[in-house]
Amino acid sequence: MARRCELTGKGVQVGNNVSHAKNRTRRRFLPNVQEVRLISDALGRSFNMKVSASALRSVEHTGGLDKFLLKSRDADLSLQARRVKRDVQKATVAA
Repeated sequence: MARRCELTGKGVQVGNNVSHAKNRTRRRFLPNVQEVRLISDALGRSFNMKVSASALRSVEHTGGLDKFLLKSRDADLSLQARRVKRDVQKATVAA
């Protein structure tokens, strides 16, 4: 199971646990990724995506999935999100 946000590309980071004696051991910082269902207003359907909590707040702040996808860069999006973005762009041009 990939721990990567499909909308922002946020993934696992690595670092050190540092003890009081300054002993360092490697550790992983995991993103808060949740499986959620996001609804596209332009397409009239929903999509299941693995999204980080911060990305979910950004989607709500921007005004929905469609506006968030149109503002985001393709390099940050997963393959599924890029396909949804392309379909949203086609639907907004046709409307």
